[in-house]
Amino acid sequence: MLNYRPKMFNEASKSHASKNIAIIILCFIAVFLVIQLLESIVPTVMGFKPLLEAVSGIELIDESGNYNIGEYTDAALRIYSRDDLMLATLFSTVLGTICSLIYCRCIEMRNVRSMGARKPGFLAHYGSGLLVGIVLMTAISLLGLIFGVNSIKLSDEIKFGTIGLYLLGFVVQGMSEEFIFRGYLMTTIGGSGQHTITAVGISAVGFALAHAANPGFGILPFFNLTLFGVFAALYMILFDNIWGVCAIHSIWNFTQGNFYGISVSGTSQTPSIFRTTAKSSSDFLTGGRFGIEGSIFTTIVLLIATAAVLYGISKKSASNAAAAPSEAANG
Repeated sequence: MLNYRPKMFNEASKSHASKNIAIIILCFIAVFLVIQLLESIVPTVMGFKPLLEAVSGIELIDESGNYNIGEYTDAALRIYSRDDLMLATLFSTVLGTICSLIYCRCIEMRNVRSMGARKPGFLAHYGSGLLVGIVLMTAISLLGLIFGVNSIKLSDEIKFGTIGLYLLGFVVQGMSEEFIFRGYLMTTIGGSGQHTITAVGISAVGFALAHAANPGFGILPFFNLTLFGVFAALYMILFDNIWGVCAIHSIWNFTQGNFYGISVSGTSQTPSIFRTTAKSSSDFLTGGRFGIEGSIFTTIVLLIATAAVLYGISKKSASNAAAAPSEAANG
């Protein structure tokens, strides 16, 4: 079943990228660090003056001789949780998409189709992805509600304009992470001749590790992010197209943060339609500071979704295998 190789892997095999897995990973790390640097420029410039003002009254060393690192960190989190800086951060991720495209097109010398970026069926794939993402996050949120782990109520103040901007921001951000980890990393590994499992696994673990600095990150959040990466990779392989997973990723984050009012991967809460509040003190159930992505409910829903996609791949693989002898005979 996972011997199945999508067309984009075959197209990526014609690139000038190294076939050595270690070199591929090292090149990716270098590109990823450049992307992180470029994406941080605008938010850093915007937040520099407010941050200086926020920490101006904090002593570097307290009366006990200890460094006030915690106070500095809290001040930085408060500043960069402002809507203007959060939105600047989201929109700045467009540079991740651009850099991934430039690297694959100009350095690896391969076309964008090998990244799953195909024009035919764009609207159908993107629309289906939006629906899948909404269903997945709604299922996770409802499980928390049904089992009495969380409560959900309408927000006291709904800032529709700001929420609309977050939707656009997450469209950019979700697309960026998919182009970086699936469109670039996974297809480069798949095109190098590595097994499909290797391409899926490395890209998924890399995606999870990229969130390691987020507040509340731990074992279950790491596992769930890896599982999301596996699901997204397999979904992209099933349809041989990146637009569906771009939509899933974007609407997953938006629905989580700006519809249900849940922390997205440990980031601060943002304006939302509803507000979700934890009723349980168990991080295993609520996800703790990381948000519901660190919850066992996310694990359950993603395992079911991954199994469904694997079933789809197995059916497609069997169909292709059955068609091959007929084509050979006709030829």
